[in-house]
Amino acid sequence: MTARSKPTHQIDITFHYPPELFSLLVDTIPRLSRSKKDVFLFFQGAGVGRGYTGEAQGQWQRDASSINKFEIVRSVLEKMNSAGEPALRERREVLKRVTEFENFSTCWDNDRLEAQGLVAQIRDVVNVKDSFTRMQHEAEKERTQRAETRQHEIDKRARREVELDEIHNELSALTVAENPWKRGIKFEDVANRLFKAFGISVRESFKRVGDLGEGVVEQIDGVVEIDGEYYLVEMKWLKRPVSVEDVSRHLVRVFTRGSVRGIFVSATDFTAPAESECRTALAQNVVLLATVEELLALLRDRRDLVEFMKRKVQAAILDKKPFVKIME
Repeated sequence: MTARSKPTHQIDITFHYPPELFSLLVDTIPRLSRSKKDVFLFFQGAGVGRGYTGEAQGQWQRDASSINKFEIVRSVLEKMNSAGEPALRERREVLKRVTEFENFSTCWDNDRLEAQGLVAQIRDVVNVKDSFTRMQHEAEKERTQRAETRQHEIDKRARREVELDEIHNELSALTVAENPWKRGIKFEDVANRLFKAFGISVRESFKRVGDLGEGVVEQIDGVVEIDGEYYLVEMKWLKRPVSVEDVSRHLVRVFTRGSVRGIFVSATDFTAPAESECRTALAQNVVLLATVEELLALLRDRRDLVEFMKRKVQAAILDKKPFVKIME
């Protein structure tokens, strides 16, 4: 037999030899061993102890003619099978020695061909058994991975729900906050967390310092990326409606940056002149207006912020409307 016919996988007979394999081993091992002594040496080489071979070996030593090779093998294998898991190592080693048997010249001439055929059958049985075991392991692994993935998604959704609840509560709380400066800072933080919660890339507020020592020349509340487009974000929490002067400063920041778009989020409504100024600006770039009221409704109804922004963009580009209130 050639070396390539030997099994190269790990043999996994967990609790006992199944009946077909048991019978094949009983027929094969005696034919691989010329004498009864050789049978015991075979088991000894496989690490099978006296606890399994002792009874048959004692009978052979008392009266060699009272037991033949096949009876010896059957007796030993039955004890190993009955032992269950404690004999797992011994069963695997016996099977390994049989499937890797190469030197059939040591067999009796009239046993040689039959021994070769029996070893080939055992290899086939082991291959089928191991293939089935591997398929079971792969199926179990796949089920485990699917379960872990599902649980990961469940945990992720649960964490996101908690996060959105917190953002909604904090945004709501700002409506009764008394310190305007602290409220403005908190508004920026909550809004940026809202964008992040919906997978929108955010660069949080930053200052641009002049090259000639002028100090801070520009304050940007944040930058977000939606569908590959960058938007400068301005967030205002005023006591009055947003005026032309308020939006104009933001429009200047947008226009001085080429293709960058603009988003203006306000806690109050926009005056008609402010909307008109932004509508005029749409001839040069995309400018979107949104309110805290809209964001609170979005969070309450668990709508998607990305889709919300896309509807705003569509209204600005196609309908020339910088502000379309989206409440549902």
